[in-house]
Amino acid sequence: MDENVTLSFGVFWEWLITHPNCILRAGTPEAAIFDDDDLHWHFATAAEDGTPVVQVLRGKRLIGELLLVPDQVSYVQGSVVEDEGEFLFELISETEADRFPAYFFVLAHGYEGEGSFTPSRVH
Repeated sequence: MDENVTLSFGVFWEWLITHPNCILRAGTPEAAIFDDDDLHWHFATAAEDGTPVVQVLRGKRLIGELLLVPDQVSYVQGSVVEDEGEFLFELISETEADRFPAYFFVLAHGYEGEGSFTPSRVH
């Protein structure tokens, strides 16, 4: 990955859902969910309004959940974190008066671009 990459929410989301085992932590400015060996990440879309959902599960028990509002995400900014082997993706909300990361995802690798990963199984 280049030092920095800027993506649309749609491109980032489509790429992210193919990399659930690469997420180290995710959250908002107020809260974070950390990965662990006995947890797994699950992606869904809320049936009633199409809201993207990121869940962390232990077995079948819900441990944490993020509901994303794509209309509030202007773009996704990816960058290398100071800690070796971590890549930060901030989902930036931008208005005329303010700019802030509404959500974040830290992965074990950077964005590889389209067509660089093909899932081996689809459920």
